[in-house]
Amino acid sequence: MKLAIVGATGAVGEVMLQILGEKKFKFDELILFSSERSAGRKIHYNGREFIVRKLEDNCFDKVDIALFSAGGDISRKYCPLAAKAGALVIDNSSAFRMSEDIPLVVPEVNPEMITKCGIIANPNCTTIILVTVLNRIFKEIGIEKIIVSSYQSASGAGAKGVNELLDQERDFVNNNSLKVNNFKHQLLHNVIPQIGNFTENGFTEEEMKMVNETKKITGDYDLKISATCVRVPVLTSHSESVFFTLKKDVSKEKLIELLSNSPGVVYSENENDYPMPLFTSGKDICYAGRLRKDNVFENGWSLWITGDQLRKGAALNAIQIAEYARV
Repeated sequence: MKLAIVGATGAVGEVMLQILGEKKFKFDELILFSSERSAGRKIHYNGREFIVRKLEDNCFDKVDIALFSAGGDISRKYCPLAAKAGALVIDNSSAFRMSEDIPLVVPEVNPEMITKCGIIANPNCTTIILVTVLNRIFKEIGIEKIIVSSYQSASGAGAKGVNELLDQERDFVNNNSLKVNNFKHQLLHNVIPQIGNFTENGFTEEEMKMVNETKKITGDYDLKISATCVRVPVLTSHSESVFFTLKKDVSKEKLIELLSNSPGVVYSENENDYPMPLFTSGKDICYAGRLRKDNVFENGWSLWITGDQLRKGAALNAIQIAEYARV
């Protein structure tokens, strides 16, 4: 089995390699691709040294699975080439997520959409965390409306986002001026209520991803959903404050039962064990807590969730798709 990773030197690509090793994912040949700038770099994996190759048009010959995490422009050009060469392509960019003929998959939610070949799109990190946690409530109770605010870590912007936050911390301690290059504003000691460019309706691209992708994954295009996405000075793991209304009245005990028995989810109400980025970074599970019945809206509930967006929100989800496809 010939496995390729496109974008192997990026933040998600590095986590993909880490998870492949943890899972002992079996393959016969591993090929790592990157931009021309990173080509030639040496990466050590599982006791072996791999030379990163430059991505080219004809480099997918006999590749069985190609994991892409290199940005939308690269995906739009090279994913179809890899699929045409016969590979199952799992793409982490937004390039194909809303294409009607391309599955958008979270294995815990809609594994029936996984194919053996062609392109499969990996959803946005915040969407993956949201639908993983609410999966059984969607299917067994039904959800009418969702209002979600995300609190997204610096690593959602890649290694450059993490480095900028760390640099700002060091400069602040040393009484140096803080540099702002990758975010629109200083992130240290601040929150930024914008992720992505604004669209015509006043929402950002990141917010509309959550809206449109959630509808596609659940298959519920009548779902009413609104999102606000905020960048926060946290290194890794995204959090979300979720308000939702149900299609019928149920008890808190029933919802906790569904959350506690949802694949890929841990629910806790212990105030000493709240789902927080500090504890969820590096974990594969999505965590939920603070479920409470709303005192304004009928059948309304509020919930707090968090998960490592580099793992379940990106790399792990892609590798899980590859595992399902191989069965």
